[in-house]
Amino acid sequence: MRGRKTIQTLHVAAVAASVALLGLVGCETLFHGEEDENEVVMSFDDAAVGTVPAGWRIAETAGKGKTAKWAVVKDESAPSKPNVLAVTETKNSGHTFNLAIAENATYKDLEVELKVKAVSGKQDQGGGPMWRVQDENNYYVARWNPLEDNFRVYYVKNGKRRQIASAKVKADPKKWHEIEVEHVGNTIVAEFDDKKLIEVKDSTFSEAGKIGLWTKADAATKFDKVEVKTEEEGDEDEDEDKDDD
Repeated sequence: MRGRKTIQTLHVAAVAASVALLGLVGCETLFHGEEDENEVVMSFDDAAVGTVPAGWRIAETAGKGKTAKWAVVKDESAPSKPNVLAVTETKNSGHTFNLAIAENATYKDLEVELKVKAVSGKQDQGGGPMWRVQDENNYYVARWNPLEDNFRVYYVKNGKRRQIASAKVKADPKKWHEIEVEHVGNTIVAEFDDKKLIEVKDSTFSEAGKIGLWTKADAATKFDKVEVKTEEEGDEDEDEDKDDD
């Protein structure tokens, strides 16, 4: 959405290689990459197949003791092949949410983008990114559900999900799709396959938080090329209408 951010690229297997200070909110991160700042790209291609990548934690919201299994798998159809991160098995149902949380950095004003492919699910399918994650019970999420033909933004507070905005979208679940969310101040702009479908204001979580991946109930989903961009402190906001009120 915004072209003024600079770039840092990494492979997830190098997460534990060294510590780099990004000018995010004064936090440390184990992400290591090239010499530019303010963007991290996670492709999972150097992570071992069958494992959870270093720096990621598997969790759930409203779990019933059947935590979904996540793992790096090969997918030659992936936008950044060969590897992706996927929910490989879930026996969950109802309002249990399956989470993979990137533990090593926090972000406040950000743009998060990823590729997503729905694999299976009778109750639910699809999923999307989480951001400003405080813990497994408090975060924002944008998710696509091909069973319902919609794309929605929610917040989850104290384990309870509340819808903020919704848009209709019909997309082939057998193909990869792109979700992109920008959250600056209290303004959230969400795109699906490069089309802006949602713009809404919400102040439920104003603090920096982690990012993550999300599915619901029995949705088995693949994720690839997770990109996070942040604004440098002191940058001028080009879009005045995106400032905090």
